[in-house]
Amino acid sequence: MALAPETAADLVYEIFDLQRAVRCIAAFTSRGEGMGAAQHFVLRLVGEGECRAAVLAARLGIGAPVLSRHIADLEEQSLVVRRKDPGDGRAQLVAITPWGLERLRRLEAERSAAFQEHLWDWNEEDARSAAKTLHQLTQSLVKSAVQARSTTS
Repeated sequence: MALAPETAADLVYEIFDLQRAVRCIAAFTSRGEGMGAAQHFVLRLVGEGECRAAVLAARLGIGAPVLSRHIADLEEQSLVVRRKDPGDGRAQLVAITPWGLERLRRLEAERSAAFQEHLWDWNEEDARSAAKTLHQLTQSLVKSAVQARSTTS
C-alpha cells in the first residue's frame, strides 16, 4: 500500500474541500447562465466530439438516467443534439451544437477569468505545478476506477 491511511484521509478531505470551493466559484460565475457545474462538465465532454451517451455516462461516472436529465436540459437550451447511432439503433449519439460550442467557450473563459481573479496571489509556476499534480491524481483515480470496474464486470 503506497499511502498511509491518514494521508489518504487527508487527501480525500482536501479534494472534497477543493470541490466545494470550485462549486462556489462556478455557481457565482454562472449566475443567470442556467447551467450548473454538472451540466457544464457534460457540455465540455460532448464538446470534445460526438459520442455515445453510454460512453459519456461511463466517463462521467454517472448512471444513464442522470445523464439523460442533463442532456435533456442541454437540449432544451439548444446546446446539444441527440440522434440514433446508425451502427446500433438502441444507442444514442450526443453532439454539441454551434450555439453550444459558443456558449461553452464563453462560459470557460468566464470561469478561467474568475479563477485568475481568485488566485491573484499565485505565481505561474505554482499554478502549473498544481495543475500537473491534479492531472496526475485524476489519471491515477480514473485508471484505478476503470480497473476496478473491469474486474467486477
